[in-house]
Amino acid sequence: MAPPPPSATATATRWRAATALLVLSLLAAPSSAIYCDEDDCYDLLGVSQSANASEIKRAYYKLSLKHHPDKNPDPESRKVFVKIANAYEILKDEATRGQYDYAIAHPEEVFYNTARYYQAYYGHKTDPRAVLVGLLFILSGFQYLNQCTRYNQAVAMVKKTPAYKNRLRALELERSGGVTNKKKNQKQMDKKVEEELSKELELEIKGTEKPSLWNLLGVRFILLPYTLVKLLVWYGCWFWRYKVKRAPYSWEDAAYLTQRALSIPVDAWSNIDELTKEDLIKRRLWNKSNLDSYFTEMRKEYKRRR
Repeated sequence: MAPPPPSATATATRWRAATALLVLSLLAAPSSAIYCDEDDCYDLLGVSQSANASEIKRAYYKLSLKHHPDKNPDPESRKVFVKIANAYEILKDEATRGQYDYAIAHPEEVFYNTARYYQAYYGHKTDPRAVLVGLLFILSGFQYLNQCTRYNQAVAMVKKTPAYKNRLRALELERSGGVTNKKKNQKQMDKKVEEELSKELELEIKGTEKPSLWNLLGVRFILLPYTLVKLLVWYGCWFWRYKVKRAPYSWEDAAYLTQRALSIPVDAWSNIDELTKEDLIKRRLWNKSNLDSYFTEMRKEYKRRR
C-alpha cells in the first residue's frame, strides 16, 4: 500500500525549517568570512590591520615570489597563492578594505556586510548599459510572445462565430462565381479553401491588435528621442497655429479635441459613425460650457427614456 501524500501543512513546515536552517547558518558564520573564507586577510599577507598600502604591497610581492606557480610547483603552494592574491585584491583597494574592516568590527551585521561585499565584487564588473539592453530585450521578448498568444486566441474565438463563417462562405461563393463544389471530398477541400480564404479576410478584432515590433518596449525606447522631437514639433505647430494665429481648428484637430474632451479611447472613437462624429464636433465640446451643456442634455434624455 502506497504511503499517503504529505499534507500541505507538513510541506510548509519543512520549507520553514529549511529557511530557518539557512538563516542560522548565515548568522553562525562571521560576516568577514565571505572575503577570505575562514582566514584573516591581514594574517594571510602577514601584516597588521594598521598596515599602510605600501606595506601591504611589499608583503604581497614577497609572498607571491615564494608561492607563485611558476616559482613553486607544489599544489599546496598554489592554493596558498590563490588565497594571498585574493587577500591582496581586497586590501589594496581602500573601499573594499574599509568594508572588510567594518565586517570585522561588526560581525553581527551579516546581511548588510554580505550585500556590501557582493555589490563591491560584482558592481564594478557589470556595465549598466548592458544590463539595461538585456532587460529591455527580455521584456520585449515576453511582450511579443504575450501579443502573439492573445491575438491567436482571439482569432481562434472569432473563427468559431457564425459571422466569420458567413463571411468565409460569401468569399468562397464570390471566388467560385456562385457555384458550390459538391464532390465527395468536399470536406477536405473546404479545409484547404478555408485556410486560403482566411488569409484574405482581414479580421478586425476589437481590443486585440496584430503583433507588431513597433509596439515593443525596446523599440519604443530606441525611438524615444525621435518620438520626443516629433512631439515637440507637433506642440509647437499647434501653439503657433491655434494660439498665436488664432486659426480655426481643422477637422482632424477638432475630432482630436472632441475625443479628448469626452475621454473616449481611440478604438471606441473610430467605431463611431460619421454622422455622430460630425454632430459631436459641431457642438465644440472642448469648451467647458458646451461640454457641461451636452452632459446635462444627455442626462435629461436618459431620464426621459426611463
